[in-house]
Amino acid sequence: MFSILRGFLILIGLSLVSFVAASGQAFSVDPARKSLPDTLGEFRAAGAVESLNKERVDENDRVSITSWASRRYVSKDGRRFSVILSTAPSDSVAYSKVMKEKMMVEKAPEGQGTTSIADVGTAAFSYWDGLNYDLSFFKGRVFASVRGEGKSSDLAAVTNFSRTLAETLESGEGDIPVLIKHLPDWQNVQHRVQYAVTQDALKNAFSNQLVFDAFSLDGGSEAVIADYNGPQLVIVEFNTPQLATDSNSRITARVQELRNQGQPVPTAYRRVGNYSVFVFDAPSEQAANQLIDKVQYQQVVQWLGKNPYAYGDAVREFTQTTLGVLVSVVKASGLAVLGSLAIGGFLGALLFTRRRRAQQQLGDAYSDAGGMLRLNLEEVNSKTDPAGLLGPGD
Repeated sequence: MFSILRGFLILIGLSLVSFVAASGQAFSVDPARKSLPDTLGEFRAAGAVESLNKERVDENDRVSITSWASRRYVSKDGRRFSVILSTAPSDSVAYSKVMKEKMMVEKAPEGQGTTSIADVGTAAFSYWDGLNYDLSFFKGRVFASVRGEGKSSDLAAVTNFSRTLAETLESGEGDIPVLIKHLPDWQNVQHRVQYAVTQDALKNAFSNQLVFDAFSLDGGSEAVIADYNGPQLVIVEFNTPQLATDSNSRITARVQELRNQGQPVPTAYRRVGNYSVFVFDAPSEQAANQLIDKVQYQQVVQWLGKNPYAYGDAVREFTQTTLGVLVSVVKASGLAVLGSLAIGGFLGALLFTRRRRAQQQLGDAYSDAGGMLRLNLEEVNSKTDPAGLLGPGD
């Protein structure tokens, strides 16, 4: 029973199954074929490249795959591996394939398999189904799945072959989608996310939420769904402020309409920059809003050609830098002058005080009146010779 379920998951997630293409019904194998050459390091091909019949894949995968190829390889010591490889329109689409397959295998009945994070490509996970190890990864616009066959079914061997394959692929952006990094505490939840690049993929994650009918992911919009141990946070990124504004108006109206009809609605919803942020299944609206408060919108503008505002930006940056340097110089000069005056005044006062005290100590005169002359009018402090005084008649 499990092998049938596993086969179905592999089929839907583009895992290791190969089909001979019917005429006009097969995916293109280019450029996927180029990524599966006759030799990969110490491994050599054990068969021809095969393609996949489009009718075996659901419509969402058809529109998100640009090419598909499958091949088997064998090592010098006889270890055998199967690999399928598909190319996608963008790095984020390839990433969504990895996360979709990871989610599907984790939903398998408990005890029939386990997943773990793997260090291959840009992002990867390995899966043990009780008989064999599978390893799925993405790098650039490529999504690939590898399975060890027979005695090759140990994690170290599968990982070694997967790394050999990954090293031959282009890196692309070399990172997970930036939208993941805008999630609150993204380092701890990045392995519990779903990434949606189509409207159906987003709706399938929430089968009872009609609010997603209010907008579209057409035109390159993408969404991430993160599990916060109960509450589900959804961030939908729109490419332009106009799209974000229009979608926000429709979403707000739709939420109110569903609430009036008694239909399920998000615990909280808010627009953050070009993001539409939803929280589902939170214990309270306050807790949901606290989670939304942690979402930070960071706008990044990239020009496909020459930036028409490059000269103005350079002038502005030069002006701001020059003014900053000038203000810093003036502040530093003012502080230096004030410091010099303060130090000079202190040293001058100190020298003046020391000099005055020295002069006072060298003086010959002494007076018990503090250095002032004293008139002895009452003749009480000294005896005088009356003969030396003028008489009353003189």
